Formats: sequence, structure tokens, C-alpha cells
Amino acid sequence: MSNADIRVVVAMSGGVDSSVAAALLVEQGYDVIGMMMRLWSEESVDGRIHNRCCTPDQMADARRVANKLGIPFYVLDTRDVFKEKVVSYFIEQHRQGFTPNPCLECNRHIRFDWLQQNALALDADYLATGHYARIVESSEGQMQLLKGGDPRKDQSYVLSVMGQEELRHAMFPVGVYASKEAVRAEAARFGLPTASKHDSQDLCFLGDGDYRRFLVDYAPDSMQPGPIVRKTGEVIGEHSGLPNYTIGQRKGLGVYAAEPLYVIGMNPYRNALIVGTADELGTSTLTANRFNWISGSAPSVAFEADVKIRYKASAIHALVEPLGADRVRVTFEHPMRDVTPGQGAVIYDGDICLGGGIIERATEGMLEPDH
Repeated sequence: MSNADIRVVVAMSGGVDSSVAAALLVEQGYDVIGMMMRLWSEESVDGRIHNRCCTPDQMADARRVANKLGIPFYVLDTRDVFKEKVVSYFIEQHRQGFTPNPCLECNRHIRFDWLQQNALALDADYLATGHYARIVESSEGQMQLLKGGDPRKDQSYVLSVMGQEELRHAMFPVGVYASKEAVRAEAARFGLPTASKHDSQDLCFLGDGDYRRFLVDYAPDSMQPGPIVRKTGEVIGEHSGLPNYTIGQRKGLGVYAAEPLYVIGMNPYRNALIVGTADELGTSTLTANRFNWISGSAPSVAFEADVKIRYKASAIHALVEPLGADRVRVTFEHPMRDVTPGQGAVIYDGDICLGGGIIERATEGMLEPDH
């Protein structure tokens, strides 16, 4: 089968990465279709509704790229499913005292479920995106997700939700490039109008980028003041709403002690912010649920691997113990100070992403619900 017989839908955003992805596939002779999602956003101050990933200007840029490449271009109304699966999740997680990464849920439910299924319904063989990651097939026929060629831009962390079927029908054409500069050079070579555009930002559904203000407007119950407590239960102050704080935060707590205090936990059941000393901050062990093994099945024994606990964090060597099909325990050699419930714990064997899950909250002492 020649490339001309292979149909690829490209998820276009009006940015340089997806534009170059589309251009490369056209150059390689594939039957390419451009598709852009119209995502939910809150109403902006000028009375118009814009998600920062699909503003009118970005839609116009994506359409111009498609016209230059001579490919069809469609806009898919994704507002309802995006609000249900991503925005509502974001709000509910904050209500429960977690710090979620909505990009994980977007890739899980929107790009590589909703959008990919719509692409396949157009008789496409693949959905391509501008992500910085790579896909290879092992000698045993397993699809593997690899880090992108540019370690500074690698996005395998947020793609760790993908499984065998999703990877088998996905393409990441810019994932092999060693730098963003090289991708921009390709955009210039193709004469694309997006060659010099800035990178998009996370939390695209926030009109002004301020998630705290967003929660005040859409989930005011999550932003109620409450006690600041030590692990012993001693109340030493009042916080302004749990989402205003992050694990490891030191400044802006408004409390005073003989030695510096840090945020070490949150108890949504009591609406309490838990603080402690540097010695009390950090943990050597975490558990993660909703764990997705990219291979399709969990290993039967514990093994050593590298683990990332935030998108921009470095991978740290650890012992990984599968706990059934969709939970793991991770044990680090030294305490980690920024283990944050709600963030992803993503596991690597070298460049190969093995999968990821959502960090659970510890359930001890002040972190337990009232009975």
C-alpha cells in the first residue's frame, strides 16, 4: 500500500507543531485531512467565548495552512464533551483537594478517544498530532511510546494515557526532531504562516489564564477559608482556599513559627491546609491509581525504573510495584519534596514510556476524613 492510499487526519491547532505535522505528511504523499476542535471556554470579558486553543485567529491560521497545503479542513464541535470530561474533572478534583493535570484527561478522553474516533469514522487510518513523542513497533508487535527527540519539549508524560489501540492509529510527525528550532525551520521551508508563532499554554479553557479566579467563579465552594494546621492537629492560622496553595509552598502562608513551614498536605474533608517543617515535607513512597500500562497489562513483579511526578520534572530512579491491574506503588531512594496528589506519576524504561497513573493522597493522621 502506498502512502497515497493511507488517510491521515491531522489535529490542527493553528500552531507551528501541528502545521508542520500536516505539511510533512502531505510531502510524504499521504491523503491528509485537517481537523480542528472547537473546545469549551468560559465567557471572556468582551462577551465572546474563546478557548485559547481555538480562538478565531487560530482557526483562521489553521485554515490558511490547510489551504496552502491543499487539504480539506473541518471544525469539530467538541465543547460539550470537553466540558464534561476535562473542565468538570478539573473543578471536581480541586473540590477534593487534588491538583489535577487537565492535559492528561484531555489526551485520555478528547484527543485519543473522541477525536481519534471521529477521524476513524472518516475512514482515516491514523490521527496525527503535533506532539513531541515517538511511536515504534517492537519486534513482538507491541506498540511503544518513546520520548520525543527534543528532551526540552518531550510530551510523552501527557501521552502516557494511551494504549495499544490508540498508538496503533496515531502519528507524531514532529516527534523525531531534536529541537523546536528545527521544527520552525521546517515551517519556514514550507512557507507556513505559523512558523514564528509562540507555543500554546496549558489550561486553555481559562479566559485569562488564572485558575484561582476561575474556581472562584465556577466552584466557589472549593475556595472557602479554613484552618491551617500542623500534623498534630494544632491550628495556627487560616488559609484563603485550598486551591490557592501547592505542595512544598513556603511563601505566602501567613503563619509564623520558629523555623520555616511548608505546605505538606491538604485535607478537603476538614478544609484544612497542613503545614510542617522541611523535615516533615516529602515522602519516599507514593501510590498511583487509574494506572494505564501502555503494553495493555501490568508486570507480575516489582521492577526498577525512572519515574516523573510532574510534567516538567526530571525522571527519578525508583522501585515500581504493581498493585493489581491499575495501581502501583513507587518507592524512591530519597524523599521527594513535591509529590502532589492529582498529578501524574509516569514510568520510563530509558526512552520508553511504560505508562502512568494519578498520584493518590496519603491517608494517615490529619489526611483522613472525619468519621
